Amino acid sequence: MVKVNGYLACCEKFTTLRKVISNLPHIATFLRNIGIKVLLIAITLLNSSASFYYSGTKVSTVVIDPGHGGRDPGTAGKNTKEKDIALKISLKFGAYIEKNMPGVKVIYTRKDDRYMTLEDRAEMANKNKADLFICIHANSLPGAPAYGTETFVMGLHKDKGNFEVAKRENSVILMDENYKERYEGFDPSSPESYILFTLSQSAYQESSLRFAQKIEEQFKGKVGRYSRGVKQAGFWVLWRTAMPSVLIETGFLSNAKEENFLASDQGQDLVAAGIFRAFKEYKTEMESIN
Repeated sequence: MVKVNGYLACCEKFTTLRKVISNLPHIATFLRNIGIKVLLIAITLLNSSASFYYSGTKVSTVVIDPGHGGRDPGTAGKNTKEKDIALKISLKFGAYIEKNMPGVKVIYTRKDDRYMTLEDRAEMANKNKADLFICIHANSLPGAPAYGTETFVMGLHKDKGNFEVAKRENSVILMDENYKERYEGFDPSSPESYILFTLSQSAYQESSLRFAQKIEEQFKGKVGRYSRGVKQAGFWVLWRTAMPSVLIETGFLSNAKEENFLASDQGQDLVAAGIFRAFKEYKTEMESIN
């Protein structure tokens, strides 16, 4: 592991913290709403973030997280639901690892149609000390001819579109009992709630970006999909995981052509195989760095 100037990086982070706080007129009320515990988590991440480059590490445990499930269907196409597409692709991806890389432990947040809170998903990855956390989803933008894949890492959204995707995926917390207490007052529709995400870039962001880029390269070069690229946004589940993590939007169910592709066994297999090849490349690369 190579460490850069951690002191200067930390100072820069706290300078950012001070500037953001000074520019928020209602910061006192906001901090009361989110709770001191979450604020302390953010400050802890400030200390560790962007200062370390992880290398030479084993990638021996992976958690695969099929998005949504149970009473949460996610987005929907004309004939499909996101929760079903995500589960099928996740199981196929996991099967590739289990068959070809027996030394890797594969853990699924769900293997059937059940509801899982975002908190439980992140906790499962953290408790199992996963080396990689992979969320698999499908996109939707009704009324627009959107198509293609995109892979997200935890970070500051740089345009409205990224923010809208994050809001949609984070809004599942509203289905949970006592969600205000459970998520420390986090409001997925409020831009102010994302202040913690903007201040605490993950310590694993560089590794996450490496893996995300490999996924999109596979989708574009091998699977023949249109890649919308690697993006950053404030996904709660990625923020709470203590390892490199990505969220993959495998296509738009609102696009009839893409829905048909993702609903087909061949399409699901092609997407799963692409993610597997990216995982294999990432694992080899990370374990070979000295």
